[in-house]
Amino acid sequence: MITSVLVANRGEIACRVVRTCREAGIRTVAVHSDADESALHARVADTAVRLPGSAPADTYLRGDLIVKAALAAGADAVHPGYGFLSENAGFARAVRDAGLVWIGPPPEAIEAMASKTRAKELLGIEPLRQVTEADLPVLVKAAAGGGGRGMRVVRHLADLDAELSAARAEAASAFGDGEVFVEPYVEGGRHVEVQVLADTHGTVWALGTRDCSLQRRHQKVIEEAPAPGLSAALDAEVRALAVRAARAVHYVGAGTVEFLVADGRAHFLEMNTRLQVEHPVTEAVFGVDLVAEQIRVAEGHALAEDPPQARGHAVEARLYAEDPARDWAPQTGRLHRLAVPGAVRLDTGYADGDDIGVHYDPMLAKVVAHAPTRAEAIRKLAAALDRAVIHGPVTNRDLLVRSLRHPEFTAARMDTGFYDRHLPGLTEPAPDPHAPLAAALADAHGRSRFGGWRNVPSQPQTKRYLMAGEEHEARYRHGSRGLEADGVRVVHADARLVILDVDGVRRKYEVARHGDQVHVNTTSLTALPRFPDPTTQHAPGSLLAPMPGTVVRVADGLAVGTAVKEGEPLLWLEAMKMQHKITAPATGTLTELHAVAGQQVDPGTLLAVVTETP
Repeated sequence: MITSVLVANRGEIACRVVRTCREAGIRTVAVHSDADESALHARVADTAVRLPGSAPADTYLRGDLIVKAALAAGADAVHPGYGFLSENAGFARAVRDAGLVWIGPPPEAIEAMASKTRAKELLGIEPLRQVTEADLPVLVKAAAGGGGRGMRVVRHLADLDAELSAARAEAASAFGDGEVFVEPYVEGGRHVEVQVLADTHGTVWALGTRDCSLQRRHQKVIEEAPAPGLSAALDAEVRALAVRAARAVHYVGAGTVEFLVADGRAHFLEMNTRLQVEHPVTEAVFGVDLVAEQIRVAEGHALAEDPPQARGHAVEARLYAEDPARDWAPQTGRLHRLAVPGAVRLDTGYADGDDIGVHYDPMLAKVVAHAPTRAEAIRKLAAALDRAVIHGPVTNRDLLVRSLRHPEFTAARMDTGFYDRHLPGLTEPAPDPHAPLAAALADAHGRSRFGGWRNVPSQPQTKRYLMAGEEHEARYRHGSRGLEADGVRVVHADARLVILDVDGVRRKYEVARHGDQVHVNTTSLTALPRFPDPTTQHAPGSLLAPMPGTVVRVADGLAVGTAVKEGEPLLWLEAMKMQHKITAPATGTLTELHAVAGQQVDPGTLLAVVTETP
């Protein structure tokens, strides 16, 4: 029997494994980098071991350090979570060689399926060796790892070499393996996968299907189970293929077989030899705890001959600290409050007051709703996210709510190109026009018209806010009956709650302030100073770092005096394990260049200046 498990991961999956272990009476050991010293997963585990450093390559990708940590903490088993070393056969062998139980598939199965090129060869599928114009578009893909890292769509042959280089660099940074390959890119396909679970006694379960078609940068955003709209024949086909793939490599434990479905056909993509981020939707539909089953299988227990019956429908949304309207730029800072109401499941690696750093994936949480029907599950999840309290950096919450309510999604007509088609409309700002007034009234609570500035009673007070990228001015007065504003009736105002009567309809505004950041219901504002600081002004054409990160590359030959075209890539930033292009804002001349490869930058750092051609 397993008595103590080291979780070789971080964030929400580490917390999720700890939760199951605790319910089973198993002690847990966390590992943490220096950047994660105060992280939630390190706090909730029974024991925590430091991995010196902050970069993944120095910490969570160091299998030797993790094995030493397990032995030092007295663990007798290791659960790899997902990502990092979860699909590393060498790590699995090192765990076993140390006398520890590996809660995962055999190293031989990992090796057979970990490289996407070798997995395709095992099933008789050859990658493209020589790409021609007739093959376009193609997909450049990392042979190791997943999560969309090291993946590029190439539509022009002239771009292939540059995209191969970028994909290799990103894959090497994320997985320690820069191998990439090229395969045809199927337009308009759906991403469908099958959850498998196998024991050491020859039983393989195919726990239904999942649809993960809503993706940004080839990373999944919204997932659901079962995959809607599959014919009975196609559903049976993908489940049978998944079982066949598992049996072909003598698989043990939890894994996922992924397909791209288009024109009624299923194209094999890969087998992930680990637990998937989206596993909770399968758990909800089948009423199982996949982590608990992983542990039981690792202990040698047999699965039942037949899997449990599916019931209802489940939908999961990944809540990211990112700005979808700004090329999905990751965001950092203090997460002051995260609360999701309603009967939904919340898996997170953060608690109120935690900091979101620059070193790891920007996912804050997964929110999962389960209901008897797909429509009910979607409605339940959208409502929970719509009412969620999220105080801190910008998130993709509004995008998630709009995606869930989009007619293409509700009708199950989505595919992997959903965001390519609909992103502008889904990110169109729609802030509450009365939010600045509510913020100003909450700020003014308790002030007397005779305190502070001695204004004539009829002269309004003003306060400025930045909302959805635009400046807004709120005007109010201290009248004889309290706070007043034009066009609305102030029913109630205190520091946390403002109630306004707008055209006969009472509207409630919950207000929270953290420094200059003000949150009014789900609208975020920045309180602007009375007198702007002239030192923060930048020349037109200034390129500022949109996020904290590292300058990994400056365009070849770029120097002061270089002529550039609007949209031309000038440099690349790496943040949260993804590379982001910084492009010229206009056609003109580069008149300043401050960025150099290897430089660490903070948000707002001046990188370069492009002077526009008259």
